[in-house]
Amino acid sequence: MRVHKKVVMARSRGDKEESAEKYLGLLKLVQILSFLVVFVAGIIIGLSTSSHMHQYFTSQAVLLSSTTHFAAAPVTADLESNCNIVQQQKQKPSCDQADWGLSFGKFIHPTESNATHGMSDSELFWRASMVPFKNGYPFKRTPKVAFMFLTRGPLPMLPLWERFFRGHDKYYSIYVHALPGYKLIVSQDSPFYERQIPSQKVDWGTVEMADAEKRLLANALLDFSNERFVLLSESCIPVYNFPTVYKYLTRSAYSFVESYDDPSRYGRGRYSRRMRPEIMLFQWRKGSQWFEVQRKVAVYVVSDTKYLSLFRKYCKPACYPDEHYIPTYLNIFHGSLNSNRSVTWVDWSMGGPHPATFGPENITEGFIQAIRNNGTLCLYNDGQTSMCNLFARKFAPNALEPLLNLSATVMEF
Repeated sequence: MRVHKKVVMARSRGDKEESAEKYLGLLKLVQILSFLVVFVAGIIIGLSTSSHMHQYFTSQAVLLSSTTHFAAAPVTADLESNCNIVQQQKQKPSCDQADWGLSFGKFIHPTESNATHGMSDSELFWRASMVPFKNGYPFKRTPKVAFMFLTRGPLPMLPLWERFFRGHDKYYSIYVHALPGYKLIVSQDSPFYERQIPSQKVDWGTVEMADAEKRLLANALLDFSNERFVLLSESCIPVYNFPTVYKYLTRSAYSFVESYDDPSRYGRGRYSRRMRPEIMLFQWRKGSQWFEVQRKVAVYVVSDTKYLSLFRKYCKPACYPDEHYIPTYLNIFHGSLNSNRSVTWVDWSMGGPHPATFGPENITEGFIQAIRNNGTLCLYNDGQTSMCNLFARKFAPNALEPLLNLSATVMEF
């Protein structure tokens, strides 16, 4: 029995020693595998780091090489195309010949030489609604008056307007919105040369009239020097000379948009209750289409989408958006900036949907003088004045010659 127990104990001890040897072998194997994994990971990380460092130093070398190349290149090679380095050249290049997207001069006066462009209406209105927050201008700014002509085609009073503008190039700009396909033919020395803007079809009495007005305003707003904006038709004439008109407009603290409450069916009767609650009946206004506004108001009108959309939906014949949209919009939001009167004289005494038209038989010195000063007073910068009308309409094409005969003696231009 004792012998048997010793044999069993010896076997048990042998088994334990054999298990311990196996355990130690597995432990060594795990250690070897762990070492191999760390070694391989180190190789991979090393290769990756080496690659990034190679790319970095290569790019730095290329950048240094490029910088050295540009530094060594003669500056005179770019003088004719880059207005940003004009200080390094003896003779200043013309920025008007540079890409207007890269030229500050073209940015502030993009359509100075030509009123055409490739922008859609949405792009144009977005661009025109930009307003710098910084006060003042980083250039010498001479305020200009933008004369905006909304016409079907020809401008029969063009010779009279050319005489009116003569000698005052720095103080005005011209924009013409005619029907698509019409080309205004004038000589190259005319102030109307290449002043047509991209246009759209306009039907009388529709919201397309308001669209055309906004299109004219937006094009004029592209020029940061334009400070006052006057809307005119092909049958309008000036009744004062340019210096008088310019001073009157640029010195005014208010815009000139006729806006009043007409309780008749031709006023409130055109209101649609479907415009509520954005436009209520007590806010509804009527006024002449032929307005004059300051730059701030022009930006407000061009930036509006919501209220013009209401007119597009609900102001249809016999509701005329051109007589209600801007007067109502200004009354709701910017009434404090408006004088609530027009500076364009019109005769509605004949009644009907259109004002009176005047031919050559009507053109006398007394008639023009009566328009200039008819004995009534109006508000101007919180004071009173007898000079209330700067322009007048409607004049027939054959009235041009007698008007030209009176321009020097009566209208003083």
